[in-house]
Amino acid sequence: MVNRVYAPLAAFDPLAGEVVLAPEKDEEGYWAGAAGVLHDGERFWLTYRRRRPRGAASERGWQCAVAVSDDGVDFTDVWSVHKDELGTPSMERFCLMPADGSGFRLYLSYVDPADNRWRIDALTAEHPSAFDVTRARPVLTAASTGTEGVKDPYVVRAGPVTYLFASYAEPLADPDPLAHATAHSTGDIYNVGATTHPTGLATSLDGESFTWRGSVLPVGTGWDRYQARLNSVVPIPGGGYVGFYDGAASHAENYEERCGVAVSADLFGWTRLSEYGPWVTSPYGSGSVRYLDALILGGHWWLYYEMTRQDGAHELRVLRVRAE
Repeated sequence: MVNRVYAPLAAFDPLAGEVVLAPEKDEEGYWAGAAGVLHDGERFWLTYRRRRPRGAASERGWQCAVAVSDDGVDFTDVWSVHKDELGTPSMERFCLMPADGSGFRLYLSYVDPADNRWRIDALTAEHPSAFDVTRARPVLTAASTGTEGVKDPYVVRAGPVTYLFASYAEPLADPDPLAHATAHSTGDIYNVGATTHPTGLATSLDGESFTWRGSVLPVGTGWDRYQARLNSVVPIPGGGYVGFYDGAASHAENYEERCGVAVSADLFGWTRLSEYGPWVTSPYGSGSVRYLDALILGGHWWLYYEMTRQDGAHELRVLRVRAE
């Protein structure tokens, strides 16, 4: 009999993970998370973000960094950027990938200071410590995608094609310029409830010039009817992919999304398996477990995730689970 199940992963207890990064303060609104993880065959590379509450000095997403580790738990920063270097109100998830030939490519997610809409840029360097944000190039913007903003890139290479998954804001139904101005007045359309936020896909043959393909994981009808943000994709030997996504029912749950699961045969079309409720939640507060990035390495799942703590702050954890 053929075993058709590869590396099954049961719902896990987020408290079982080890803390990788703690927030600056043990208070609501202070976060360490939005992780992206890469293993280059020898070492782990981590991108992460630090965030402060509105009203604090350097509020919102004020710092993003790249860190390296030999064991996947203890990381050392090799590069970081302050939001002022981009002139932006806030940064969110970054994504690190090997560049074609040699070196690394970093995809940046931040609010465009020109129009208060989220955008994604890219830059390359021989080593992450040499990244220079003054050389960043636009990859996806509100204008190039026909959306109200695009952020939180997750990048996968399959053959010659680079697939970039991103959360985006659907076009507003109201054409009134005042409605648009109001929706973007806070510099975060995700937090105002003006539209919904599915996952879209862009493809490229060089990792820099992308074609926007549109929605691949739409919002659902229940707990994830406001947002469905695909955070990581794991290929399954024999064909197909499993993905982990963040869901929210309304803008009131923005910042506190919970984790769901979806599957795909071709990366273009995704089917949610967690249709009736989130797959994993924190036991505290909002129950948020978000930005889960997963990889299979050495016979284990390595799960990196941001979770809400008892004090309302967010911390970054990692859990290693045997892949049966």
